[in-house]
Amino acid sequence: VSSVSLCHQLQYVKLMKFLHQQGFTSKLLQPSFFTGPGQLLISLPESCLLTTSSVLDSHLGHYIKSLMPHPSPVLVLCVFLMYERHRGEASDWFPYIDLLPATYTCPVFFTDEVLAVLPTTVWRQALEQREALREIYSSNQDFFRSLQPILSQPVEEVFSYDALRWAWCSVNTRSVYMSNPSSNFLCGKDVYALAPFLDLLNHHPHVKVKASFNDVTRCYEIRSVSGTLCYQQAFINYGSHDNQQLLLEYGFVAPCNPHSVVYVDKGELDDRSLEQKIKFLKENNFLDNLTMSKEGPSWRLMTALRLLSVPQTLYHQWKAVLLGQAVSEKREEWSIQTAKTLCLRLLQDTQSALDKISHLLQQCDQSVREQLNLAKSLRNEERYILQKICGQEIPVMTGHFKNLLFL
Repeated sequence: VSSVSLCHQLQYVKLMKFLHQQGFTSKLLQPSFFTGPGQLLISLPESCLLTTSSVLDSHLGHYIKSLMPHPSPVLVLCVFLMYERHRGEASDWFPYIDLLPATYTCPVFFTDEVLAVLPTTVWRQALEQREALREIYSSNQDFFRSLQPILSQPVEEVFSYDALRWAWCSVNTRSVYMSNPSSNFLCGKDVYALAPFLDLLNHHPHVKVKASFNDVTRCYEIRSVSGTLCYQQAFINYGSHDNQQLLLEYGFVAPCNPHSVVYVDKGELDDRSLEQKIKFLKENNFLDNLTMSKEGPSWRLMTALRLLSVPQTLYHQWKAVLLGQAVSEKREEWSIQTAKTLCLRLLQDTQSALDKISHLLQQCDQSVREQLNLAKSLRNEERYILQKICGQEIPVMTGHFKNLLFL
C-alpha cells in the first residue's frame, strides 16, 4: 500500500476552502497531527454538516414542506444531492458534491451477471435494495415533477433513476449517525448527516475510535481510542460488520476482516419433511443470521440444526432446544454431520462461483471488472473460512443426560 498526498489537487483545495468558510479549522491533512489515544482527530462544525435542516432551509424547503405524505429524511437528502449536482458550480455545496464518486460499487449498481455470482444471501438482499429503490423512484414522480420550475433541464434528466441511485448510495455509504431534531415536515427517524472531509477517512476493522456530535462545541468529533502513528494513514471504524454487510452497505470488502462469516441461507435448510420445524424456526426468529466463521458453525446455526434433528413427536420439547437444551448423542452427531455437509456444499458453491468469475473477467469492460473483483474478494474470503472449517472438528454440545431428548 502506498500513499500520495492529494492536498494540491484543485478539487481538494476547493473543498478545504469551502469548509474553512463554514468554520472548519482543522489541519488534519498533516499526518503528524495524529498521535496518542484519546486525541481529537477531527472536529467538524455543525455548519459543515449536510442534514435535513440544511435542506429545509434551502431552495427546496418550500417544496418539501408542502409535500404530502411527508417524505423520509433519506429521500430529502437524496433529492438535495440530485438538485445541487444539477446546479453545478452555482451550488454552495459544489466543492463537496464534486468530490463524490460518479458511480458506486454497491450491489445496487451491479449487473445481473455479477449479482448471480454473489452468495445467495447477498444476492437476495441486493435485489431487495434494488426493488426498494425502484419503489422510491416510482412513488415520487409527482414530487419530482413539482420541482420542474426551479430546474434548467427536463425533470426526467435531473431526477432520473440513475441519479436517484447515485444519491441514495452517497447517503447510504457516506452519512454518519447523528440524531437530528424532529421535524413536522418529515416522517421517520432522522439520524443522518453527510460530513464533508470526514468521509475521506477509510474503514479499518481493527481501529478504535469514538464518533459523535458534541452538543457543547456544536461539532461532530472523532477521537482516537487506540492511537494513530505519525505519518501513517488515519482510519475510522464503521462498526463490527462482516464482509457481506460491508459490500451491501458500503461497496467494499475488507481483507482479513475479523468479523468475516459465511451465511447459511434458509433455503439450504428447506425440506418438505422438515416443513413444520422450519416454520417453527421462522416463528421464533431462528432462520436469520445462521453463520459459519473460521472458528466453526455459530451457536445459532447449531441450535437450529439440533431442532431439526428432534423428532416430530417431541414437539413439546422444541422450545427447550432453542433455549439451549442438549439433545441425545445420536441427534448431536446428526447435527454435526449436517453442519459438515452444509460446509462442503457451500465450499463447492463458492468454488463454482469463483470459476464463473474468472471466466467473466476475461470478457468484461472496466466497470464490470471492478464489480467482479469485489465479488471475487468476497468469495475468496468465504472460501478461506469454509476450507478452515472443513479441516477441523466441530465441537460437541454436552449436557445432563437426564434432560437429553431421545428418538
